[in-house]
Amino acid sequence: MKPSILILTVFVLVLLLPTVIPHDYSDALHKSILFFEGQRSGRLPRQQRMWWRGNSGLKDGENLNTDLVGGYYDAGDNVKFHFPMAFTATMLAWSSIDFGCYMSENDVAHNLVALKWATNYLLKTVSQLPHRIFVQVGEAQPDHDCWERPEDMDTPRTAYAIEAPGPASDLAGEIAAALAAASIAFNQSQPSYSTLLLNNSIQTFQYADMHRGSYADNPNVHNAACPFYCSDNGYKDELLWGAAWLRRATGSDFYLEYLVNNCDSFGVDYNYLDFGWDNKFGGVEVLIAKEIFEKNVNTLIPYKDMAERMMCALFPETAGPHMSYTPGGLLYKPVGSQLQNTAALSFLILTYADYLSKSSQQLSCGNLKFQPDSLRRIVKRQVDYILGDNPMHLSYMVGYGDQYPRQIHHRGSSIPSIKVQSHALGCTEGWDIFHSDNPNPNILVGAVVGGPNIDDTFVGKRTNATDTEPTTYINAPLVGVFAYFKSNPNFS
Repeated sequence: MKPSILILTVFVLVLLLPTVIPHDYSDALHKSILFFEGQRSGRLPRQQRMWWRGNSGLKDGENLNTDLVGGYYDAGDNVKFHFPMAFTATMLAWSSIDFGCYMSENDVAHNLVALKWATNYLLKTVSQLPHRIFVQVGEAQPDHDCWERPEDMDTPRTAYAIEAPGPASDLAGEIAAALAAASIAFNQSQPSYSTLLLNNSIQTFQYADMHRGSYADNPNVHNAACPFYCSDNGYKDELLWGAAWLRRATGSDFYLEYLVNNCDSFGVDYNYLDFGWDNKFGGVEVLIAKEIFEKNVNTLIPYKDMAERMMCALFPETAGPHMSYTPGGLLYKPVGSQLQNTAALSFLILTYADYLSKSSQQLSCGNLKFQPDSLRRIVKRQVDYILGDNPMHLSYMVGYGDQYPRQIHHRGSSIPSIKVQSHALGCTEGWDIFHSDNPNPNILVGAVVGGPNIDDTFVGKRTNATDTEPTTYINAPLVGVFAYFKSNPNFS
């Protein structure tokens, strides 16, 4: 046997063999939602379950004479970046829409609470449209120069805004997507709130389309957002993303025509093997494919064709470009936080498999055909890898199982809780804690960290942010994925 054939055979076996560690997907789902309570900013409710957190950022927005209290800290720091926060909300909503049927009533309720914490805040960010949209709160560099819990913040809480006609297509497009998706998620349980979200989504999309360009192109915003959350992928994917969610939320032909007319000019075939807070093309294609499967809207077929190419790229025996895997079977793309890519792609793959099943179709890759379960097996391999079935024998979800990262890169988790140590710790006082080998005193239950390297190795020190920092946009897509396997625990 030729070496190349042998390598391919071993690769396929690693990818498709059933995993050997049984997992409690119900526990993983519950904890993946609980995590968001540890990321809350603002005045915390009495029902707060992440007990070690306290109120923070209660004067946010003050420098612009507006209320920007609330929302989420995106990761292990204390800045509120609205671009990734909106993507987080979109994915929590999509998890509820397409995978809520696999959740218990309790999990559905908690997921909607997590979603509403984000959407209540996002409504504030667009409350002054069409004249102004808010971008972020906090200055990243001064914040990163300190290691202090959010309850003690003494760094500048500068709020940033873009005034019309400043461009903000990526930011506004993502917020429009989040509010439209959330309007669907809340349609049954809170119809009035759903209408409010949808109306604001429509107005926000109008700003995005009318004032085309990236939000980071505005001089007053660029240095605040970059290099942390600039949209390196451009803004056209967010315009399609916002339109796709508004099409799904409203059924309006206006958005259908928008998607058809801009398919080629916006480059729907660009970077289609990616999906995350910056690149939405993969998500656009899978989301729109649903309408083709269900309603046979032929004018949208180019989107489905690209979604199919993405799915075919998962299988090494197909023609064309392929996705990369680590030797242990993890979907891998060189990014700052590896599992953000794995989590988001896993969601898309599982969603597409569901669309195929419900329409009694297979995945067609040239002369090769794959059943929807072939896609689900790939996702299950990713999920089980994250939960501990990996070469490090380590769960990358904090608080799941016995072996998980104890020194995550997270200020609030690593510093003694304000409920235990009430006196404030200043900007530099926390650095001794940062550099110590002690485990974090506060367990950020459910946090999925950045994850391993291309060779499946993992350096579990809080000084190694790439590996150990959790983010909201890693957890959000995993909510839907865990829900599916909770209801299908014996899938193999």
